[in-house]
Amino acid sequence: MIDFRPILNICGLLMVIMAVAMIFPALADIASDNPDFNVFITTAALTAFIGGALYLATRTDKPTELSRRQAFALTTGAWVSVSFVGALPFVFYGGSMSWADAIFESVSGITTTGATVISGLEAQPPGILLWRHVLQWIGGVGVILMAIIMLPFLGVGGMQLFETENSERSGRIVPRARQFVVYISAIYSALTIVCMAVYMVLGMGAFDALCHAMSTIATGGFSTHDASFGYFESAPLQWAGTFFMVAGGIPFVAYIRFVRGRGDALFGDVQIRAFLIFLAVVSILLGLWLSTTMHANSIEEGLRMAAFNVVSIVTTTGFATSDYSMWGTTSAGLFFALLFVGGCTGSTSGGIKIYRHQILWTAVRSYVRQLTSPHRVDVLSYGDLHVTREVQASVLAFLAVFVGAFSVTAVLLAAMGLDLVTAISASATAFSNVGPGIGDIIGPSGNFGPLVDEAKWVLSGAMLLGRLELFTVLVLLDPDYWRG
Repeated sequence: MIDFRPILNICGLLMVIMAVAMIFPALADIASDNPDFNVFITTAALTAFIGGALYLATRTDKPTELSRRQAFALTTGAWVSVSFVGALPFVFYGGSMSWADAIFESVSGITTTGATVISGLEAQPPGILLWRHVLQWIGGVGVILMAIIMLPFLGVGGMQLFETENSERSGRIVPRARQFVVYISAIYSALTIVCMAVYMVLGMGAFDALCHAMSTIATGGFSTHDASFGYFESAPLQWAGTFFMVAGGIPFVAYIRFVRGRGDALFGDVQIRAFLIFLAVVSILLGLWLSTTMHANSIEEGLRMAAFNVVSIVTTTGFATSDYSMWGTTSAGLFFALLFVGGCTGSTSGGIKIYRHQILWTAVRSYVRQLTSPHRVDVLSYGDLHVTREVQASVLAFLAVFVGAFSVTAVLLAAMGLDLVTAISASATAFSNVGPGIGDIIGPSGNFGPLVDEAKWVLSGAMLLGRLELFTVLVLLDPDYWRG
């Protein structure tokens, strides 16, 4: 029987952290004389009481050690509980949000998806705007820690390739991972502060710069304006946004190695090189196409529009400077395909991830060669790492389940009355944690508010499934998991 005490203990601690985070939007409301600050104060007190009681009731004197089965339950339980707590301010703030909308907005924030049901953002009080970005910022650092510490330990989707000394294969995960928490928190905070400073220097107001810096480094995509990043009609700001979105899509382990003296850590990594080359090639080709088809007034504008929006989709940030669905069917098809790419593992990005595409390509190339040379033996490698059959099977299983889950969800959404383009792109953007989809309703110029509540519940589940790499949740549905 699984001992749930360590799981409840950590979930209680996370709820206390969320309660502390609610103080910041309350202060923003107080500073702007908005009387609704009491919603955050009350919700924070309630969350802290429940979380604190849960933490104290399940605390033990021994250091916390989690088995593999406990780790699966913790990963899912933590994200579900934090998403629920994050929805409470939306429900009580003004009383205009349904539970479906509030859960959708909270899950979208925590999973750094960036899809929103809120319109008229400029008219919203600063507290609720800041809370949306705080959710994404917390979710971003949570994504990094999960990808570095938990998922390699669990062996989900080929993540065992990225084992560290803190992800043991002995069957237990131990507290030595705390050093990674310190490093990542410091680097993540430093990148956010630098991004905010650059945005302010280039013309953003302090509040907009803070919010957009948190969303940029978290590759989340929430904005304080309905027009998203396109509200700021500034070429330097858009180039800066492109740079920092790329920074958020790079593995944070590479930053740690760089800080610790590994000068080649950032550009010597096979995944980072593929990521940067892919972004550069697609952006340049699309930029030249935009310039020659008169969608842009100059080559610089075409390259800037292409680079910003391509980087935004591939890193699953979801910012937009213009409605790329209006550039024609070619660009719409391209951006739909980009929904399935994803950033680097160990970053804040979602999606399938670059390394899985690389392993898939390596495996397919080896298989094609064996068709003509049946006795050929290929040793597959990924950089300096050996790609075992276990890793290959894990990646292929992930891709198969991803396609299956995406297809089933698209059919469900279509059955709820959504048109085919909206249903397919909504499913893709939810599982990939990108944000905007394709079409008039949920495209870069729209939002998810018009969808029926049933569709929002389905998409909330899809966003969580996508962020938790599918198998982390699906394993809990296996009866054998509960018998062990």
